Amino acid sequence: MSLVKRNYNSIPSIFDELFRPDWFGGMENLNKNVPAVNIKERDGGFELELAAPGLKKENFNIEVDKNLLTISSEVKKENEANSEDGKYSRKEFSFSSFSRSFTLPETVNSDKINASYEDGVLKLDIPKKEEALPKPKRMIEIG
Repeated sequence: MSLVKRNYNSIPSIFDELFRPDWFGGMENLNKNVPAVNIKERDGGFELELAAPGLKKENFNIEVDKNLLTISSEVKKENEANSEDGKYSRKEFSFSSFSRSFTLPETVNSDKINASYEDGVLKLDIPKKEEALPKPKRMIEIG
């Protein structure tokens, strides 16, 4: 069983349909607001890697509700350019946010999920339950 991606952050609009990149030369649909994710299944569980450079670990919010894993972030930046008397001649705001949700399989032990953030990559280790782990080979004697 694998993790299933859900993206609640993309609301289709008429502008999205009119200016889709694939209409201009076959490019893939690029969404700059949602970080790319790699999911790898191992014998002991899953490893999820989310590319989010430039953030800090405090910027992330990771929640598990029943079998839904949600990773979100919200960052507000304010750059100021002041004139000599202290009044703004220009003031720029920057706001970025994303939310990615994944349906976890029933074989996952959601109580033991671990996360780390290093070099712009958020890594989640999602272990499987003991009963879902592969059983070692055993010999059966003939009686």
